[in-house]
Amino acid sequence: MSLFKKMFTREKKETLDKGLEKSKTNFLSKMGKAVAGKSRVDEEVLDDLEDVLVSSDVGVATTIKIIKRIEDRVARDKYLGTDELNEILREEIAGLLSETEGGEGDGFKMNTAERPYVIMVVGVNGVGKTTTIGKLAHQFKQDGKKVLLGAADTFRAAAIDQLQVWADRTGVPMVKQQMGSDPASVAYDAVEAGVKQGVDVVIIDTAGRLHNKINLMNELAKVKKVMQKVIPGAPHEVLLVLDGSTGQNAFEQAKQFTAATEVTSLAVTKLDGTAKGGVVIGISDQFQIPVKYIGVGEGIEDLQVFNKFEFVDSFFKK
Repeated sequence: MSLFKKMFTREKKETLDKGLEKSKTNFLSKMGKAVAGKSRVDEEVLDDLEDVLVSSDVGVATTIKIIKRIEDRVARDKYLGTDELNEILREEIAGLLSETEGGEGDGFKMNTAERPYVIMVVGVNGVGKTTTIGKLAHQFKQDGKKVLLGAADTFRAAAIDQLQVWADRTGVPMVKQQMGSDPASVAYDAVEAGVKQGVDVVIIDTAGRLHNKINLMNELAKVKKVMQKVIPGAPHEVLLVLDGSTGQNAFEQAKQFTAATEVTSLAVTKLDGTAKGGVVIGISDQFQIPVKYIGVGEGIEDLQVFNKFEFVDSFFKK
């Protein structure tokens, strides 16, 4: 089937398969119980399947879409056996995701003629924001790009220290100030340094607080405004990092941050340690914001460019 053309290297696909193992095993186990003793897909099977999808953190709205697509297929084909259900689900979810923006496995395109390309990273504390920044810096450097980090999460001293660890590990420079400094000032200095040093990519970390939506909105707006004094189009990307292991809470975080600032792309982390991988399907479908990266392991190479068709293939692989 053309939707499932192979785009990953064998090593990356194996990492993806392994990273989604808990989610896949959990889902297929639930589905096996739902169709046990039944030979055809009928209304009862669809009701049970709906429960399976919702309990697998796919989300209610996306689940309803998937069930409707399968109902239409049952009505069209008249008879569908339960032994076909796994493949049907795989095809219909892939078909649904093919209608969403992004997820083709191309990451950030960086099609701006402006340099440096500025990425502002947002997300609550503990979602893997700093780790994602470090792994992105590594990937860009591996691609031959000059990278600079900006430690604009000045609310916690640990945030600055953690980012410094990644800067040292990846061998890229970092702009920082003292804890409690104005985040916008750090962002300005980082972008200005990026211009002067002729770097290709500047990645700006920001404070991971959902303390108050208005305060968050004002803080992020100020950070963006001062960067635009140096580069009018900055930031070129606002990447929201979500913790996939939190399931439905990741949806809520996405709602909060998309209300607070203009998020242009998503990264979903920690999928290797959870059975809640179905959240990626729901988030990819529900938010008109492309999922660009997923975290499927602790290794520095385990932040993968998200390819929705490879993801679905791994999720349903028996």
